[in-house]
Amino acid sequence: MESLLLQSPTTLIILGVIGILLVLYIYYLDLERDRREPPGPRPLPVFGNLLQLNLKSLHSSLFELSKRYGSVFTVHLGPEKVVILAGYETVKEALVNYAVEFGDRQVPPYVNDISGSHSPGILFANGESWKEMRHFALTNLRDFGMGIKAAEEKIIEEIYYLKEVFKRHEGKPFSATQSINCAVSNIICSIVYGSRFDYRDAEFKRMVDRANDILRLSGSPSIQLYNLYPWIFQYARNRMRLRKNVAQNQKQIKQLIGRLQETLNVQKCRGFVDSFLAHKQEIEALGTTESFYNMENLVSTVSDLFAAGTDATATTLRWALLLMAKYPQIQDKVQAELSRVVGNRQVKTEDKMNLPFTDAVIHETQRFANILPTAIPHITSADVTFQGHLIRKGTPVFPLLTSVLWDESEWESPRTFNPAHFLDKDGMFVERAAFMPFSAGRRACPGESLARMELFLFFTSFLQRFRFTPPPGVPEEDLDLTPAVCFTLNPTPHELCAVSREFLN
Repeated sequence: MESLLLQSPTTLIILGVIGILLVLYIYYLDLERDRREPPGPRPLPVFGNLLQLNLKSLHSSLFELSKRYGSVFTVHLGPEKVVILAGYETVKEALVNYAVEFGDRQVPPYVNDISGSHSPGILFANGESWKEMRHFALTNLRDFGMGIKAAEEKIIEEIYYLKEVFKRHEGKPFSATQSINCAVSNIICSIVYGSRFDYRDAEFKRMVDRANDILRLSGSPSIQLYNLYPWIFQYARNRMRLRKNVAQNQKQIKQLIGRLQETLNVQKCRGFVDSFLAHKQEIEALGTTESFYNMENLVSTVSDLFAAGTDATATTLRWALLLMAKYPQIQDKVQAELSRVVGNRQVKTEDKMNLPFTDAVIHETQRFANILPTAIPHITSADVTFQGHLIRKGTPVFPLLTSVLWDESEWESPRTFNPAHFLDKDGMFVERAAFMPFSAGRRACPGESLARMELFLFFTSFLQRFRFTPPPGVPEEDLDLTPAVCFTLNPTPHELCAVSREFLN
């Protein structure tokens, strides 16, 4: 009887209609759910939206998509769904007003790969470990010179050594990349280890070069593809090189920590490492077995401090010198202001208020160069309704800093190098709310105050003593401002001449 009913045309039609209605119900249920989530381009199976993106300039592709889909939109990076935040108002609202919901850090596969599925330290840590390490780092780094008068003394000392390196080239073309990287890295060394390194120290140069190579590889297309399809790209050459560099740098950091541990005097800490080791001893003396103060966390935290405290500042300085050679009329105005206000004495931090044009040039360099086009990815800590869109817990979020620094509603000429962005009608320096190169909120760069001081003192000291020009026979307009592919946006390899101004007078 049942089989006859099932074979009845009427029954089959009814079952078919019910099936169609069920499919439509599920479809429209999904559609309604998707309507609550941010819009975005339709993804392809497996590939997502990768075919619509340029992995060599991902931030540019995302910036263009924001013009079509708005300030909060979704893209599928392969199988992974990511929410992009674009524009000053949106990025600020998310990172500042919704700091907790957007405050966790996404840990990409390559980080787990090189850290053994554990991400201590500060940069890629979350939860109580991140809170404790960030608080301890900020507190102790202030004690050892980050952002206070002691930092100025360390920076001025390093400026002296770097100027001597520039002088040795006698106005001939050279690449300043390694020497600037070493100088900026030495500031962190003096704060973290309690002493600086000689630029000729082979161990130090290898450490600096490896750290820069790690950042370059981290931003390469092959590592981005490894993050999306680790089972396919696990044998990528860049992944192997990245693992090797990280292992060698961690080994070197452990050796440096070991030397300090042998001569540790808890009553007279020389730097951050000593302070960490002393605190570790205190906790162990109390019999505490579970603690964030262990050697793995110390090595990772030191690595993070070097990554955050070296590359962005050194890269910005290289952009600044390249831009001065590219735009000699702006260099003229900076040097005229320095000569008028400071003369031949060493520039000090307090001079900044009397050097508005110079300060504006430094800020415009940071804005225009766009060193960190996308903030290190965040991840939502809970379901959040943001600007009318549902963003579910555990969703990776990319704050697109490019869209803030190039926001056409905030900047008069966002794609040109224009120091007037930071000057009022009377030529006085003005802060701009959309100036956000250090990101914002609870995950903003902890070394911002030190970086600002370094940029000001290094740049003004360079411009006091040298005239930066292209190599002979190269017109200013031929200097290439196209950035190289990296985790941060570096100038393409180039040479400049640093001509002593003593010979120009």
